[in-house]
Amino acid sequence: MTRRLRLAAVALAAVAAVALAGCSGGNSSNNSSGSAKGGTLVVDTAFSLETGDPGRNYVPTGNMVLHAVYDTLLTFQGSDSSTPKPDLATMTQNSDATEFTFKLQDGRTFSDGTPVTADDVVFSLDRVAGITDSKANFLMTGITVSKVDDKTVKLTTATPSLQLPAIMTNPSLAILNSKIVKEHGGTTDNSDAAKSWLDANSAGSGPYNLQSLDLTTQVVMVKNPKYNGTDKPAYDKIVVRNISQSSTQLTNLKGGDSNVAVDLSGDQVKTLGDGYVVKSVPSAETLFLLINQDKAVGGVTASPKFAEAVRYALDYPKLLELAGAGSVQATGVIPPMFPGANKEGVKQDLEKAKAALKDSGYNGEDVKLQFPNDNPVGGVEFTPVAERVQEQLKAVGINVTLAPAPFATEVDPYVHAKEAFSLWYWGPDYADSSSFLPFGPGQKVGLRAGWPTTASPSIADLVTKAQNATTVDARNTAFGDYAQAMQQSGPFVPLIVPGSNLASDKKVSGLQYNVTWTLDLRTLQPAS
Repeated sequence: MTRRLRLAAVALAAVAAVALAGCSGGNSSNNSSGSAKGGTLVVDTAFSLETGDPGRNYVPTGNMVLHAVYDTLLTFQGSDSSTPKPDLATMTQNSDATEFTFKLQDGRTFSDGTPVTADDVVFSLDRVAGITDSKANFLMTGITVSKVDDKTVKLTTATPSLQLPAIMTNPSLAILNSKIVKEHGGTTDNSDAAKSWLDANSAGSGPYNLQSLDLTTQVVMVKNPKYNGTDKPAYDKIVVRNISQSSTQLTNLKGGDSNVAVDLSGDQVKTLGDGYVVKSVPSAETLFLLINQDKAVGGVTASPKFAEAVRYALDYPKLLELAGAGSVQATGVIPPMFPGANKEGVKQDLEKAKAALKDSGYNGEDVKLQFPNDNPVGGVEFTPVAERVQEQLKAVGINVTLAPAPFATEVDPYVHAKEAFSLWYWGPDYADSSSFLPFGPGQKVGLRAGWPTTASPSIADLVTKAQNATTVDARNTAFGDYAQAMQQSGPFVPLIVPGSNLASDKKVSGLQYNVTWTLDLRTLQPAS
């Protein structure tokens, strides 16, 4: 969830900095974005944007923009986030899933017309691996890049890595024009100084070029006349504006000042009539309860039976009522759109909850539920969810005191495993089921819940099995076993997968949600 934690911090800063409430700034969608090809597309979203440098990017708005400007070796097409497809290259792998060979497609060029070569691939990936203070650096952990010939690159790993193809779709691993980036200070170590140039210019091969970037107001992209891939640019210009309030995004869309709104809630999209297109789908994020198993931290919560009592005390359909369009019950720690996810979630069983609570040794003590109260996810506010959890747990005899706090205050005790009982959220670092293995015992999120490997060796073994699988079928089976085991025991109670609600006027077609870049700017085009 590294990316999501940064998103909240950046969003807080953006709210303070931006003053664009409903103002078109000369980029109104009314100019020329009608049914004819070309024109300008205006997109409103709450910025989580730090740079135009792919190698240093790891926030959602950055992913959205950079996916339109840069190509990667592989990609996801449209809303499909399960099967990586060729972008700049095709891929083969060995039977052990430790060697991945990428063959560049013929004729692909950068925006200055020069061909994309293996040297560009090696430089781009080594640059991310070598800039250790880059937020995207971890994506290249354990991956070695080598040139085979001018059109072929091999990536190797010490252990099986069936997640590598999905990782290679991330916009942070975009392929840059190495000659130009080197001319502007680019290197493959921490001496790299190309960021300032890449914040104002683009060195990619995608359908759009970066014209200007302001981290607090807007990003402007223009059509790349040299683009020769499959995602032909449909607009002369795309303007992505920082509109931090979803209510203002709604007003702009209804008033014709924008074409697309990215951050509407389920209730807000219900107010749109027939003149709009709405795409409401489950996001890849999960709201969950953490029940700390370390007695020094959790006290009365530090019992598997207490966690079991919470798990079966809750009325999940009633909680889902708070989430709005596109949302679904979380069926486990793996969201439903990923391979290995459970088909069904937990169902309320009050008798089972009461029996488990009795066995836990709980004796009516007050339990503090901590949560961030200023950081809604997918339009879902945490406070109403916490209040309903409090009410439902009271029905089985668990006394809960709510302890809301700003995200900036709450995140530190959560990350450092100092919370006994808390409501949090998690989103994938990349579009793959392995992004949810950190919930396992001894893993990053497991340790935040005071849950070491020794607490559940059987589930720890399932984590290892999923990590080391060498075939897709074996891997999916391993993830399925892991998801089921995590749902039956452990210190986490998944609640809700919030919806993602994208909306556009009917001048636009091709509205698509994607797990990594949220809105796919490449698929958008004027409606015929």
